[in-house]
Amino acid sequence: MDTLPEHLLTGFRILDLTRALAGPTATRMFAEMGAEVIKVEAAPDGDLVRAVSKLRNDRSLYYVQQNLNKKSICVDFRKPEGLNLIRELVPHCDVVVQNYKPGVMAKMGLAYEDLKKLRRDIILCSISALGQTGPLSEQPGYDYIAQAYSGITSMIGEADEAPYIPLAAVGDISTGVTGAFGIAAALLNRSRTGEGQHLDVSILDCYYHYHEANVHQYSGSNGDINPTRSGRHVTYVCPAGVYRGTNGDVILMGFLHHWPDLCEAMKRPDLTEDERYATDAARLERRDEVVSIIEDWLATFPDVASAISVMQSHNVPCAPILTVAETLTHPHLVERGTVRTINDPIAGAFQMPGHPVKTSGYPADNEYVAPSLGEHNSEIFTQILGKSPSDIEALGSAGVLHAGDT
Repeated sequence: MDTLPEHLLTGFRILDLTRALAGPTATRMFAEMGAEVIKVEAAPDGDLVRAVSKLRNDRSLYYVQQNLNKKSICVDFRKPEGLNLIRELVPHCDVVVQNYKPGVMAKMGLAYEDLKKLRRDIILCSISALGQTGPLSEQPGYDYIAQAYSGITSMIGEADEAPYIPLAAVGDISTGVTGAFGIAAALLNRSRTGEGQHLDVSILDCYYHYHEANVHQYSGSNGDINPTRSGRHVTYVCPAGVYRGTNGDVILMGFLHHWPDLCEAMKRPDLTEDERYATDAARLERRDEVVSIIEDWLATFPDVASAISVMQSHNVPCAPILTVAETLTHPHLVERGTVRTINDPIAGAFQMPGHPVKTSGYPADNEYVAPSLGEHNSEIFTQILGKSPSDIEALGSAGVLHAGDT
């Protein structure tokens, strides 16, 4: 009887030509579920994020977070010998993932058509800010650039102020996860049809996909509804948003069928029968009044926790607004591994976000580590390509392969 695989994706091999965040997130999803991910880093310095968050022993905690369980090779792409090594690896890999600016892979001779000549059923996932096609495709871009084009930024902040940006990589991370989903779907399709695939995944497309009601409300109303930012509150149901409590704030979602529960919690069942507040549409017309009613009630409690306890006892969806520091010790987040402690061989122990996919058959967080620069040069090129130790030494002496301590 065969032994169980290490994890869900053990047996797949990914050639990872990504850097920064969106691309490494896609390959991280595979690495932390058991796939062999060969991270190709450009010599001499490797992934640009190796210079970010160097908080412990010159080690980038940013790099560690995004590259657990990956194998690092550091290759000088400017040398023909370096590109040839990458080409030699392609037939041994199931998937190639890259997030260079559109057109760069083609200039390197690694466009999808080139890769197909090396492995007919190869899957290429190209991740970018604005897409591989279209008038904006060749523009440089980052998460917030795509967010601005998507209309999402226009929805964040106070109505009479310039919009805000979220201080979290919402677009980069979710685009990486979307890319990972696309790769998994392409692998399933290949098992059925024998065909490879070129996936075009952009941060802009992912951000635009986040519009829950904004786009269809504007289009469906012929412009009569023009969604825009409204500060602390949702624009199309009420109450829903951030409410001021005693020494803190509360996220409260008391709309639709939750309104009677909130009224019971506030000991105001009369509000459910009052035509001024009986429906979401009516409450939206009097949102300032609804906010005052709720915040006046919240002010009667000594603290936010006491108010939340009462609302939760009435099944009202609500939550305290935790700081980053508070998340690190929150019992729920710690127990589930949402907050995860990493024991890095260079940086030591620190906390970071855990893997979001929990499975029934495998542990959620294995003792994975992130590689040092070029740590796996010898392993990859000897075991997969059959290079000899003298070949590896010669490639290093010629500056084709690089390695570092962190």
